[in-house]
Amino acid sequence: MSVDPDFDQFRIFLEKTCGILLGSNKQYLVSSRLNKLMEQQGLKSLGDLVRKIQAQPRSGLREQVVDAMTTNETLWFRDTYPFEVLRSRVLPELLKCSPGQRLRIWSAACSSGQEPYSLSMTIDEYERSSPSQPKTAIQIVATELSGAMLAASKAAEYDSLAIARGLSSERLQRYFDVKSPGRWVVKPAVRSRVEFRVQNLLDSYAVLGKFDVVFCRNVLIYFSADVKKDILKRIHATLKPGGYLFLGASEALNGLPELYQMVQCSPGIIYKAK
Repeated sequence: MSVDPDFDQFRIFLEKTCGILLGSNKQYLVSSRLNKLMEQQGLKSLGDLVRKIQAQPRSGLREQVVDAMTTNETLWFRDTYPFEVLRSRVLPELLKCSPGQRLRIWSAACSSGQEPYSLSMTIDEYERSSPSQPKTAIQIVATELSGAMLAASKAAEYDSLAIARGLSSERLQRYFDVKSPGRWVVKPAVRSRVEFRVQNLLDSYAVLGKFDVVFCRNVLIYFSADVKKDILKRIHATLKPGGYLFLGASEALNGLPELYQMVQCSPGIIYKAK
């Protein structure tokens, strides 16, 4: 089957812009995500779209395309075990090793905010279960390439469809306020731990500072092997020695034994920075 040259041109554009690698079988996904935008712009083909972006780099069209292609609805407490491991194993260990110091967690490619808010709820649950522990300042930095997604995450408002994806009724009652019928907003105490920033994973992470824990889950699957390796090396540079990296359930860290030590958690695997 021959690949449409316009689609090829778009694939190259997307990989250069944000590192996302599209298979040649993803033509349907692209058209379903971009149809509306192309109609609004009066464009007939993906080639026309790429040419318009190149001709008018400041028009905001590039950002709209990236938003459309990287928008991923996600779940609360996705896969459950990473949050359990954080609460029962990683937080107690890190707090014991550096008492009184502020802990920092990076939620990379945070999509519509479910992951960083799930992390914040997990921290609250840890504190509730260990009342004798002195409270420690824990900051969550949540980054996302898409400015539109970031704005939605900051607003912290979710409809019943989003709420239904992985959130228990207990957590809904404890951590959310009703905004209007069928809409909820995350409570200020949960939101206050989270700071949102725009960040392309292909760019430098230097401005983000150092972290004790990095969640980079279900995002590396979109990148080529070389880009993935580069990202993992640069994440390692942001982790403090002994800090932890959490990847997605279907992602494995192949190679880089000099940087990360695999830690079996049953269930799940996490990676400790050497």
